[in-house]
Amino acid sequence: MSTPLTADQFLDALRAEGATVVETGGWRTYNRNAKGPWGPVNGVMIHHTVTKGTDSTVRIVHDGYEGLPGPLCHVMIAKDGTIWTIGWGRTNHAGAGDPDVLAAVVAERSLPPDRVATVDGNAHFYGAECENLGDGSDPWPEAQLLAIEQFAAALCRAHGWTAASVIGHKEWQPGKSDPTFSMDGLRGRIAARLGHGTPRQVPPPSRPQVSLSQLIAAARSNPGMAGTPVTYAGVRTVEAALVDEGLLARTYLDGHYGTTTVSAMSAWQERCGYSGRQPGQAADGIPGRDSLTRLGAKHGFDVVD
Repeated sequence: MSTPLTADQFLDALRAEGATVVETGGWRTYNRNAKGPWGPVNGVMIHHTVTKGTDSTVRIVHDGYEGLPGPLCHVMIAKDGTIWTIGWGRTNHAGAGDPDVLAAVVAERSLPPDRVATVDGNAHFYGAECENLGDGSDPWPEAQLLAIEQFAAALCRAHGWTAASVIGHKEWQPGKSDPTFSMDGLRGRIAARLGHGTPRQVPPPSRPQVSLSQLIAAARSNPGMAGTPVTYAGVRTVEAALVDEGLLARTYLDGHYGTTTVSAMSAWQERCGYSGRQPGQAADGIPGRDSLTRLGAKHGFDVVD
């Protein structure tokens, strides 16, 4: 058993495994700690979401359902392999489970059948919700399986655990079926990764980079006007993403960050949940780190500076 990692320690561990991470606003202090303990932690639990679409899935696991408030996990792992931070602390993911299973996780030995649900799992496990319909037919892309492996291995490595500390919800609580892939197969992947002296290196994909500061400067260059050509290539990268989102007509994919692009970015920010007037909360079309990072995660670019 271990003291839970801090949010920063967790991020460092994820990135050391080569994971691609998107941080949601306020996740470091978003939790259910007022409702019960979190820790000592004993292992990692994997779930599937029974949802489709990354944006809607992030929203659901963040906000929760009627009768089951969020956060519903520590991270959501999308089909493209992106790991979205949701909350940190106690989260509503594990529910009650079998004390014999918990004892086996603590001892890092083979799991017994889960027969009863009498122990509070939210206090003892890190939890990942993974985007999948959960019908047994929805595929698990390799990029997503790799990210699940990275997430679990990062925590095991940080705590000095073996792959036996990683379980599925279906192995914890009677009647659950998630996740639909083989947990033995996942534990084998994690064991292989942990058996190396250093994390397995995954060649990074070739992705364009967008400078946040230069994009903000471009957005503010001609307020209230049609805009002038901007030599910074990141403008066209972002415009192309907005076109793909259906928020900007293709005719405006021309390197101008004028009022039309401002309006399109504002619409994207509203999709991300921004609508206020305060700095960092406004859907004003001036790019912010969170909304731009979310756009990049969907459309294959990275945000720098």
